[in-house]
Amino acid sequence: MSLGQKVAENLPFLRRYARALTGSQSTGDAFVRATLEAALADDATKQSLEDGRVPLYQAFNKVWSSAYLEVDDSKNGDTQHEAAAQNKLRRVTPFNRQALLLTTLEGFGVADAGAIMDIPPADVEQLVQEAITEIDKESSTSVLIIEDEPLISMQLEDLVSSLGHEICGTAATRTQAQEVIAENTPGLVLADIQLADGSSGLDAVDDILEAMGSVPVIFITAYPERLLTGDRPEPTYLVTKPFQESTVRTAISQALFFDSSEPLA
Repeated sequence: MSLGQKVAENLPFLRRYARALTGSQSTGDAFVRATLEAALADDATKQSLEDGRVPLYQAFNKVWSSAYLEVDDSKNGDTQHEAAAQNKLRRVTPFNRQALLLTTLEGFGVADAGAIMDIPPADVEQLVQEAITEIDKESSTSVLIIEDEPLISMQLEDLVSSLGHEICGTAATRTQAQEVIAENTPGLVLADIQLADGSSGLDAVDDILEAMGSVPVIFITAYPERLLTGDRPEPTYLVTKPFQESTVRTAISQALFFDSSEPLA
């Protein structure tokens, strides 16, 4: 496999991480582009990318750590809620977010996360705990779960309830989701892509966004490649099945912290 193929294989996940870290697809992609440009300009960094995800994220971390406070989002076409997310993020220590996302959303162990951030593993664990404590201060909300597998739906219900949120409804099809939002106003949506009757969770979410405007959405799917194409605006919060409950908790906390998500076009 060529270097280009190795990087391309991991690029969708780095883009997902960058979007969740910055709260903005355009800003996240700007950092990813800067990372690739820096890697191409430095032979040692370029060669290190042969070793997979960790060196790629290390290269990203160097760019992010040296430039994140200087990013100007005013001309990048972000929506108003994306700009608000950036303002919230700037008021929070970014290293805590970084450690939490690396060890949950991206699935790195504390040793690899420490290598990426260039800090000891024990410091990663401390940063993660601080981030969880900080995020859990967010107020509770009502949650709509769009999931056609009963056991997974029940697991998500239990998880959401354990975090102090209410379940305003569950749906296994697009039609059922429409029925729920006709009676309730969710503050957060957890959605699968492929539903029981062959309908699409993407269409169900589009219905919700059209009816309600902006609402945080987290996609939980076995088909992430359907969303990580770069061909259309992509969701900030995307969890791959089978999932770790800690990953879903992190995504929920992040989505509620930003009070927004990337809407699908």
